[in-house]
Formats: sequence, structure tokens, C-alpha cells
Amino acid sequence: MTPITHFTTADADRIPISQKVAYGMGAVVTIVAVNSVVQLTNLVYIVGLGVSAIWIGWAQAFPRLWDAVIDPFLGHLSDNSKSRFGRRIPFLVVGGLLIGIAFALLWMVPRDWSKEWMFGYFVVTSLFFYTVIPIYAIPHGALGMEMTDDYHEKTNLFAYASFIGNIGALTLPWIYYLANRPYFGGDTVNGIKWVCLGMAVILTGSAMACALVCKEGKLQQARAQARVPIVESFQTTYRNRTFVRLVGAFVLLIVAFQLVMGFNNYITIFYLFGGNTDAASGVMAYNGTLWAVVGLAGAFPMAWMSKHFGKRVTVIFAFLLIIGGNLSKIVCYNPAHPYLTTIPTLCLSLGMVIGFSLVNAMIADICDEDELATGIRREGVYFAVYNWWWKVAVSIATVISGYLQRLTGFVEGSHSQSDSTLFWLRAWEIGLPPLLCLVSVWLLFGYPLTEARAYEIKGLLKARKGAPVVA
Repeated sequence: MTPITHFTTADADRIPISQKVAYGMGAVVTIVAVNSVVQLTNLVYIVGLGVSAIWIGWAQAFPRLWDAVIDPFLGHLSDNSKSRFGRRIPFLVVGGLLIGIAFALLWMVPRDWSKEWMFGYFVVTSLFFYTVIPIYAIPHGALGMEMTDDYHEKTNLFAYASFIGNIGALTLPWIYYLANRPYFGGDTVNGIKWVCLGMAVILTGSAMACALVCKEGKLQQARAQARVPIVESFQTTYRNRTFVRLVGAFVLLIVAFQLVMGFNNYITIFYLFGGNTDAASGVMAYNGTLWAVVGLAGAFPMAWMSKHFGKRVTVIFAFLLIIGGNLSKIVCYNPAHPYLTTIPTLCLSLGMVIGFSLVNAMIADICDEDELATGIRREGVYFAVYNWWWKVAVSIATVISGYLQRLTGFVEGSHSQSDSTLFWLRAWEIGLPPLLCLVSVWLLFGYPLTEARAYEIKGLLKARKGAPVVA
């Protein structure tokens, strides 16, 4: 791998540290809120309350489909907002407040209700949660894409977001552990309710910090441009082959792991520890902490590799690391040595943080390419369409995951699982993601937007606006 000649960021394109930190605090909101729901839903509603895995699979799918439906409209609405407070900031304020309320409500399910009513409660509260998430998340993602025009500074901004977001993610593995402490009376479900109530306050505070400190980069230009019909904006994104290739690669990665979402927790509890949730929660907490710590550290090699080898090569490296890490579970799922699971955790975390930190910076480059072709800034629509694709895919995969779990013979609410069930849980969880990720690698090999092309586009846009071009 030979380093390419790279460009230097001009001082005028650098984002102040205070805004990078605030943007990172804003990233904490979506990283912690969404990942907490993904990780805790099965543990609370299936393991803790005994609700059917298939029911929960459907209950998780419908709100996400609704979320996917409204994403593009929110992106288009944000792109075309003429508020004197900006295109993005008002959404961050309203969305941040609503996320705190919705996140707390998810875990307050009445314990004396029937399984059917618990299921209904989760459907309603998760629908509310996934309605307010895009009100905040889409404008936040679009804001990051417009805060600088520089290829490398975009990467640096999302590296800050990744680093600070993963500081928040350090709390995730300890939610289940804290909920199992004696001061909650040994009631995991009750413990999660109170721990998540405190987290809801922190999430709203982080959203407000982002909204008050960050500045929009394309506000004046956006105010001057004409409104674009929403259908035309959607058609533009789908005609952009660079964007379609990038979205396809990352959607496959997300689907690969969503199909076996939760299997890792079941394998840890029932295969490595024979159903002992207290002992399993310790390993799960340590692995989760390692995941977050590697996520923190991963922002630095990601930024270095991107600068020296380009974003495409760096993302391909990340995908190959994910494939290798997942295959290592063949050896590392060992009841005699449960802490061997830290090896795949390290590889998967590093690969994920590199890949998902860079995808937003790559979409930002695509938005510049789109502006050169059309003269329109539409970061909100591009970010929303990316989210639409993976949310629809995740919704479908979530439903399939429930049936896949049932196919293994998994018994909800049981304190043990059969040997056959434990074998098939491991077989699907280890084998399926690498197969889909290999297709993602193939797609990324054809990604055409290099560093040199990105700086060429930047120069052409500067020249079009009559501004001096900084080499």
C-alpha cells in the first residue's frame, strides 16, 4: 500500500475546536440513544419480561420503517428551511428535548400487564422514539457535512464526533451491569428503568450543547437558492452512482449484523455461562467497555490512514478487519476462556468505528460533487436517503432475525437453551456477516471519489463563486 500525495487544509477551512467538541457531544445523543434501544430491547422485553422474540422483531421493525419514511421528508424540510435561526439548529433543539422524553418512556412498561399489553406498550413508545430521533439526527448529520469545505477537515470533524460519541458509548455496556446490582433489588428490568431515566437527562443536555455552539457553514448560500421539489432531490441522489455504491456497501454491513442482532448476548449468557446472567453481565460489560475504548482510540488511526491512503482504502481495510474479527469467534467462543471474546470485540470495534466515522465524510464529498453538477446544496436529503436505505433494510432484517432466532430453537424466558440451539446461534452469528461484508468490499473497490478529485471539485466550486482558491 503506497501512500498517495495529499493536500494540506487551509486555515480558512479549519473548524474551531469548540465547535468540533460540541458537534461530538451532539453525536453522543444518537449513538447512545439508538444503540441503547438496540442492545437493551431483547434483554428487557424478551429475557426479562418473556415477550415473544417474533413479536419484538415485528415491534422493532414497524417503528423503524416509519422512521425511514419520514427521514427524507425531514432532510428536505431542513435543506429548505428559511428560519432566521438556521436550517439545522431549530431541529436540534426540538429533537433533543423530545428524545430525552421518548428514551425514558421506553423502559417504564407496567410489570403487571399481560404479555400482549407489554408488546403494545413497546410498539407505541418505540414508534414515538423513532419518530423524534430523525427530527434531531438528520439535521445533525447534515450540519456536520456543511461545516467545512475541506476533504481532510471533514474527516477530522467526524473523528471528533466518533471520539466523543464513544466516550458516551462507554456507558452502554454498564447499563445492564448496573441494572443487576443489589440496590435495585435484583430486578434487572426495574434497574434499567432508573438507569435510563438518568441517561435521558444527559442526552437532552448534550443536544442543547451542540445546538448552542455549532455554526452552520452553508446558511447564506442555502437561503439564496431556490426551493427544489422533493421528488427531484430524491431522483438526483439515486442517479448519483458514487452515492449508490457507497450506500450499498454500508447497508450490507448493517444488515449483516442486524440479522444476528442479540445472538451474541444469548451466546454469552447461555453458552459461555450456562444461563448465569450475573456472571455473563460482567463479561458483557467488559467487552462493551473495550468496544467503546477501542472506538475512542480508533478515531486516531482512522484520521491518519485517511490522510495518507485516502478514504476508500481506509474503509476497505475496516471491512476486512470486521470480516476477520467475526471469523475469529470460531475459536474465541470458549466456555473455559470466556474473555477470549475480547479479541473479536477489538477487531469489530476498530473496523466499525473507522467505517462509520468515514461514511459521513464521504457523503459530504459527494454533496460537493452534486453541487458542482446541479448548483444545489442538499446535505439533508443525501444524509436522509442514506439513512432511509439502511433503516428499511434493518427493519426487514429485524423481522427475519426473530424468525431466525426461532429457527435455532431458542426458548424465550427460559434459564437454559439446548445444545442444538447454542450451536445454531453460533453458526449464524459467526458465518452470516462475513459473507455479506465481502460483497461490500467488492462495491468499495469501484468507489471513484478520490482525494485528488475532491480537491479538484473544491477548486471548481471556489472558482464558480469568484472566491480565491487556496492550493
